[in-house]
Amino acid sequence: MNKLIIGALLLTTFGALNTQPAFDEQKGKEKTEEVAQPLVKKDVYVPNPQLPDDINLKQIGQTVSDAKGELTLKAYNKANESLKVGPIEVVIKDIKVMHAFPDYSMIDFFHGYTHDDEFDIVKVNVEIKNTSDKNVMFSPVAFLETDSGKHMTWEDDIYLEELNGEIEGNGSKQGNIGFILSANDVKGISFMTSDAIDSQGKVLSKGKSMEFTF
Repeated sequence: MNKLIIGALLLTTFGALNTQPAFDEQKGKEKTEEVAQPLVKKDVYVPNPQLPDDINLKQIGQTVSDAKGELTLKAYNKANESLKVGPIEVVIKDIKVMHAFPDYSMIDFFHGYTHDDEFDIVKVNVEIKNTSDKNVMFSPVAFLETDSGKHMTWEDDIYLEELNGEIEGNGSKQGNIGFILSANDVKGISFMTSDAIDSQGKVLSKGKSMEFTF
């Protein structure tokens, strides 16, 4: 994995979290305005409005479907690994590679990311906790790279569950961050968190990276 490339991108891009939403206005125009708004996850599990609920997908080849489409599990890593970035505790609960076949009603949303009607995605289930009493700007998966060399940033996230940006003092967030893959067979990923930044723009701690294989 090319950690140097990801690290260089991190230094120049994360500042956008302070000033931009999860996708910019131009990208937003490419996506349907009728898509359900992202849901903020607190202490209860809330299914994603764009994709089927995959919480019970644990066996390779297993499929789940609902009104939003169909997901088939291709690879699974029950990571349960943690790291600390300054005052932010990050727990990677699991990582899944799935083949997605969205329902026709969701095609407009996904065409903002790809022109394919079905595709593979990688999804990271994560929990973050701010152990300080001050608000902190943070992204748990700021940059992700596959073993084939494909690079993606937090702006490419298709789950839109509001995990990027400000996290309140003593607050926590949990949910999913996911990306559409261009390669069919992904054997591993590496990703880097953003820096942890206080409300004054001061870097409290540099971002850290993790690697996982399937």
